[in-house]
Amino acid sequence: MAHFAKLDDNNIVLEVTVVNNADIHFLPFPESEAFGVQICRDVTGHQKWKQTSYNNNFRGNYAGIGYTYDSTNDVFYEPQPYASYTLNTTTWKWDPPIPYPEDGNYYHWDEEAYQADNTQGWVEVTE
Repeated sequence: MAHFAKLDDNNIVLEVTVVNNADIHFLPFPESEAFGVQICRDVTGHQKWKQTSYNNNFRGNYAGIGYTYDSTNDVFYEPQPYASYTLNTTTWKWDPPIPYPEDGNYYHWDEEAYQADNTQGWVEVTE
């Protein structure tokens, strides 16, 4: 199956839909993308679509609702989870300002703790 992301005018993903491979794979990618996009346009009437890879074989990440499509770099990336996170333009993932502790325990990010003291942020999950 081929997956296509419906984009708004700001390149934000509104939905992801599936097109049967038999409908588009009679030509190699990227030519098959154009056929898939046309199918999506014909079925929905919406004009702005981009193919996304469920296996992350291209365009950085599999698109999800709320993700951004960066047309300059031809990638999808998820919404910024916290204000302090920065987008890694190699992996197209958001990196925390402090690396995740590697002591075998589980942690969650606490943005308020980081904003109060930028040497803090990871809070161990004890329950």
